[in-house]
Amino acid sequence: MKIKAIDLLVIFIYLLAVLLIGFYLKRQAAKSKNDYLLGGKSMPFWMLGISNASGMFDLSGTAWMVAIMVVYGVKSIWLPWLWPVFNQIFMMVYLSMWLRRSNAATGAEWMLFRFGDRRGADLSHKIIIIFALLSCLSFMAYGFIGLGKFIGIFIPWHVVKPFLPFDLPAGYSAHFYGILFTVFTACYALLGGMKSIVWADVLHYLIMVIVCVSVAAMAYPALSDVRQLGVPSGWTDLFFGKYLDLDWSTRLPAAADKLKSDNFAPFGYFFAWMTAKGILASLAGPAPNYDMQKILSTRSPREAALMSMIVNIVLLPTRYLFITGIAVLGLLYFRHAGTAAAIGTDFEKVLPAVLNTHVPSGLLGLMLIGLMGAFMGTFAGTFNAAQAYFVNDIYLRSVNPDADSREISRVNYLSGIVIVLISVVLGLLARDVNSILQWIVSALYGGYIASNVLKWYWWRFNSAGFFWGMLAGIVCALVCPHLFQNTLPLRYFPLILVISLIGAVAGSLATAPTDMEVLKTFCRTVNPWGFWGPVRQEIRKSDPLFVPNKQFSRDLFNVITGIVAQTAITAIPVFGILKMPAETLIATAIFLATSAILWKTWYKHLPFH
Repeated sequence: MKIKAIDLLVIFIYLLAVLLIGFYLKRQAAKSKNDYLLGGKSMPFWMLGISNASGMFDLSGTAWMVAIMVVYGVKSIWLPWLWPVFNQIFMMVYLSMWLRRSNAATGAEWMLFRFGDRRGADLSHKIIIIFALLSCLSFMAYGFIGLGKFIGIFIPWHVVKPFLPFDLPAGYSAHFYGILFTVFTACYALLGGMKSIVWADVLHYLIMVIVCVSVAAMAYPALSDVRQLGVPSGWTDLFFGKYLDLDWSTRLPAAADKLKSDNFAPFGYFFAWMTAKGILASLAGPAPNYDMQKILSTRSPREAALMSMIVNIVLLPTRYLFITGIAVLGLLYFRHAGTAAAIGTDFEKVLPAVLNTHVPSGLLGLMLIGLMGAFMGTFAGTFNAAQAYFVNDIYLRSVNPDADSREISRVNYLSGIVIVLISVVLGLLARDVNSILQWIVSALYGGYIASNVLKWYWWRFNSAGFFWGMLAGIVCALVCPHLFQNTLPLRYFPLILVISLIGAVAGSLATAPTDMEVLKTFCRTVNPWGFWGPVRQEIRKSDPLFVPNKQFSRDLFNVITGIVAQTAITAIPVFGILKMPAETLIATAIFLATSAILWKTWYKHLPFH
């Protein structure tokens, strides 16, 4: 163990600082429901954008991205399209504005705005609450186990054990660390609500900037030429053909085994499927989690769009300085006895192994804060979203609609405690229910896309269609892993999509349309492009001056341009640290050119309110 007293002191100071933020903002958060759940919709877009980016700088995702950078090289830039990373471009160009215009407090409340709340029309409201709570609880449970295992690498249990009056069963030290940091994170999130989460995330991001620049500063002089890394031909190429053509077999057999076990071949076809799924997921808009809550917390639709822009600018360059720097250090020292033994054949251990072996004391503490803070930000944001659905969409809608601010504050605290306890219990059972929870999360998101695309773009789509589309997709996604064992979920995604689409369309056409007054309010307020002809005609009867949204072509152009810009800003730090000057200059020129285009075709057309 390399962690020293100075590292522990740095960690303690950070934890104390975020707790003080929670206490300081407690009174403001207690003013009203919106102050607690949405920060009073008073925070500037740049703070919310930094907070959102900070929450996306998650521990497990970063470890995975380091692993694929080591094995796939520069081509690993494309693999986060699995999530998809470019959904933030769709959000930036138009979807954040559409979502914010609803003035809703949660995704479930948005469903009432879209479909109404008459009897039978709130099926969509109920299923989105179930979806949101299950996904939030699942992510919180797995997040805290991931953090516990990470901390256990640097602070083994045998070091802590003499200072505690109890012992733990073998293999449960990660759970102890996870519970400790989960309870701490819940405390500051409970105290100050959304504002304390955002302020803590901004502090965390500033630390991450220092960490990322420090790692890059360590890696850059250590590498004289990319050939020094001992990587196969094609590792430094951004583009690819049908196959990757990366031959690790003689250089690093473990990397060759990972390429085979990932089963992404032929990579060209895999990329096509990944992109198609990513586009559909992006068209559906954000899932009902912390990302959506940050958008709903902005002051206006304009600032919602700018917030999504900020996410791309502050997240990608700093994150890839860190990822590429760690990958370079890992490859340079891979044959070092300490690093090789720590990694073995698990490339997701490259990140902790490099930190533990090659980062000096003091800076190591700061890096641990950065990576722990990423967990804390993600957990706190997800925790706040789960509270929002419980308080706003269950308690205030069905239990006590007339609750005053003091009562709402009490319910916020009580629901927060219950949510944390449930997530901890799920985490403690994670060994036994791991496959079940992964199954649920995969199923939930597999069934999410079709219904959530149609809700934006087709007027005839109704609450029953949303319910049956989600249900059909979820059931199909639950069954598919058993029918297609040892198969990547991406490969049977088209089947899930088709079945959920059939359920959505059939459910809509078999039931009455959404009330026209509800549709007119939605269409007039949000003004989406898509298949809204009959509703627009009805609006014009009472409002001849209504101007429908005809910006589909411009939005499509801006999305494509934005994705190119996003890819370029990701590639700049990668090529820079690998000392590839020509590629760095080309990526920089592409980013500047696409940014200039977006300034003219997107930014200048944003609404002023």
